[in-house]
Amino acid sequence: MNAPPRMTRQRTAVADALADLADFRSAQQLHEVLRSRGDSVGLATVYRTLQALAEAREVDVLRNEDGESLYRRCARREHHHHLVCRGCGRTVEIDGPTVESWASTVGAAHGFEDIDHTVELWGTCADCRS
Repeated sequence: MNAPPRMTRQRTAVADALADLADFRSAQQLHEVLRSRGDSVGLATVYRTLQALAEAREVDVLRNEDGESLYRRCARREHHHHLVCRGCGRTVEIDGPTVESWASTVGAAHGFEDIDHTVELWGTCADCRS
């Protein structure tokens, strides 16, 4: 596991903004949040900080339907999955014991070990449907 990035004032602002957000956000969206707060952090710094935090496993990363990376500081540090609303971005952290079992079984059936996987569920929440 990589060491967390050196925390400059700008990187601290990025990390603090992530801690205040409940949903996945793109680097551009996070940059806008920082600007609205009056933090002068360049977009390139936001991208670099998010990449470093992801490599240090301090944030979770998923890709939306357009392939854009989205970032979130999750409450859970152990392996988990996400249920994400396509409309508002509301995110629920979920367990996937059936997925875990299936991944291990399929890997073992083909002679693989140390199986890693990513499963994200996208849908529309009740608030967005109404």
